[in-house]
Amino acid sequence: MLSIRSLTRSAPRQLGRLSAAAARQTSAARPTTLLRTTSSLNSIGRVQRVSAFSTSVFRRAAAGETDEELSAKLDSEIQFEEEVKQNEQLPASVKDFLDNSPFEIEDVPGKEDVKLVRKFGDEKISIVFSIADLANYDPEMYEQDRALEDEDDLDTASSTNKQQSGASPAEEAEEEQDYDEAAPPTRLTIVVEKPGRSPGALNIDAVAQDGAIVVENLFYYEDAALANPATPADAQRRADVYPGPPFGSLDEDLQILLERYLEERGITQALAVFAPDYVDVKEQREYMRWLNNVKTFVDA
Repeated sequence: MLSIRSLTRSAPRQLGRLSAAAARQTSAARPTTLLRTTSSLNSIGRVQRVSAFSTSVFRRAAAGETDEELSAKLDSEIQFEEEVKQNEQLPASVKDFLDNSPFEIEDVPGKEDVKLVRKFGDEKISIVFSIADLANYDPEMYEQDRALEDEDDLDTASSTNKQQSGASPAEEAEEEQDYDEAAPPTRLTIVVEKPGRSPGALNIDAVAQDGAIVVENLFYYEDAALANPATPADAQRRADVYPGPPFGSLDEDLQILLERYLEERGITQALAVFAPDYVDVKEQREYMRWLNNVKTFVDA
């Protein structure tokens, strides 16, 4: 789930956007007479600006009057993050997956992408996901989409659970809160290769959300290089290839068998829970790294 720190950091940004929007609206609402007044006083404005010119302004600006204040603010942010980190534990889903999963993790500091790699018999399986999903995540849109998709099923299940369990209002409220705090969806790019046995590769586009893996597309490329294009030329070649139909248009029995095929290779519920939680962990690490880098630069 999104950490308290992420929500706290986003608040001033939203206020800034609102302030900027209000400023634009105020500017747009000014009467056109102001433009005429500005035009008529243009020559006076030029005289005033010229008379106010002084090299001392540039000397003061070159000294960096805000550097010390900015550095202090960055330092307070770093201290805040350190204090929160001391009171936080690695999510159980992350620890369990790293300890028990057959996948090896490749996480390079400063990079947005995270890569999981494993061997399955003669196959090589890689999964890539990114913390960029957090930057592109719109909680309101996601909640609206999820509510539209799950409203009927959720009401039915909730009614059944209440009748069977006799849950108290407090327990029901806690369950609803847990549902609302679900981690944002994380996109997964899964590639299955057979080095030495086949030149091709399967490319699966999936989403880890609400504790499940949702397959969106399962493509096949005759050249494995197209599944992970490393050059603009490969990306162009990939764009010209017909990779297959959307997953949802396939026969239902075929979809089920393909999902079981992926489960055997570790594309399971454990991964669905791990990926969004690890994205949150990595985002916090990268934010801390960013704070320290910016402070080091300002102080240099």
